[in-house]
Amino acid sequence: MNEAPCLFDQSLLRMRLRRAVTMGAADFLLHRVADDFELRLQALARSFNTVADIGTPGPHAVEKLRASGRFAHIFRQSPIIETLGAERGLNLVGETGLVSFASQSLDAAISLLALHFVDDLPGFLAQIKRALKADGLFMACLLGGQTLHELRDAFARAEIECEGGLSPRVAPFADLRDLGQLIQRAGFALPVIDTETITVRYATPLALFADLRAMGATNVLVERRKTPLRRQTLLRALELYAESYSDSDGRIRATFECLWVSGWTPHDSQQKPLQPGSAKARLADALKTSEGTL
Repeated sequence: MNEAPCLFDQSLLRMRLRRAVTMGAADFLLHRVADDFELRLQALARSFNTVADIGTPGPHAVEKLRASGRFAHIFRQSPIIETLGAERGLNLVGETGLVSFASQSLDAAISLLALHFVDDLPGFLAQIKRALKADGLFMACLLGGQTLHELRDAFARAEIECEGGLSPRVAPFADLRDLGQLIQRAGFALPVIDTETITVRYATPLALFADLRAMGATNVLVERRKTPLRRQTLLRALELYAESYSDSDGRIRATFECLWVSGWTPHDSQQKPLQPGSAKARLADALKTSEGTL
């Protein structure tokens, strides 16, 4: 069995997250996603006994779970202790890609803005499905492929122009189709996948860089360039960013694509598609037309 490639330096990611907490984390995007999460919770017409929040880089998801009043026991797993609350019995430290819960011990599992840093997403989904009871809910939001495409483009063109080559600077985010295939392949029933694009405007690209640092979201790719960025390349990237992605008032745009995915572990009570040939009425009759052949 082939092991998943190691894409992210998890030790460096924890260090960056810890630095962001110390600096005062920029959590505006997490607040926005948590508000969307709250609306999705309101659409669920049931209550749950045990739920785990896995990897969300702040208390935002847990706060929404508590406010809903429909989750009796809320556990939280975080990659660093600094983001955990005081309820130590319900909180644990663990790498986001490793699910630290026993088989069939959870009624629900959720994660906001964390899974795009998981090396083996198919393996993570398999772990989640194993930890959930029958008819258990999984819901997550992660960054998608259009995230920071402006930054990726500006640096790619600057490096080609100034240095004659490229280096990986932005993570290889999943796209909507890939995520849909992964959740189905993991064996979840009733999968739902959708996307929302959030555009944030900044005075300069440097202000965007500051926010990414305060999110703990700077480059942690294993194959990242280890040598310092050349001043000429940076200045040219800033110029290209401003030239290509600024509005009429001079402010630049930064895109964050949020992919939402949810699914349920299979259970006999869930709706299932009818078997082929089991229909009791003809489509032609419903449309008041005659059948034909092509």
